[in-house]
Amino acid sequence: MPEYSIILADDHQMLRKVIREIIEASPDMKVVQEVNDGLELLEVLKKITPHMIILDISMPNLRGIEATREVKRINSDIKILILSMHKKNEYVHHVFSAGAEGYLLKEDSDTELFTAIDTIRKGGKYLSPILSKELAREAIEVRNGNVRFSGLSS
Repeated sequence: MPEYSIILADDHQMLRKVIREIIEASPDMKVVQEVNDGLELLEVLKKITPHMIILDISMPNLRGIEATREVKRINSDIKILILSMHKKNEYVHHVFSAGAEGYLLKEDSDTELFTAIDTIRKGGKYLSPILSKELAREAIEVRNGNVRFSGLSS
């Protein structure tokens, strides 16, 4: 299998360094570029086309959801894995509506990072197990008539 190229987009350099080390422990994956924000990401995409972007949801200048929309407008084949500390289901809705293929929490393990990348790489969608459990719990509450949603919008 050819080397899988990834861009890391996060405004925290230390986090990017750790994620790079985790990813590059796998011989078939390579971080080809790191950027600090969404605007820098869009400039880099004028020069290179990665297989995937791992994108922080909360960045300065152009935030992750808006950057996802722009990336998908430029090239819908680029896979996007959102990395976030936000556990609210509203974020999940907005991320997938913007076109991202996955949502990983920063508190998830490094093995979950590999699971997310592998799932998306094979054409699937990925949602953090922590969020999956929360969404399932809320779905059960809705079914039982205990609706607690704060009103999602597209």
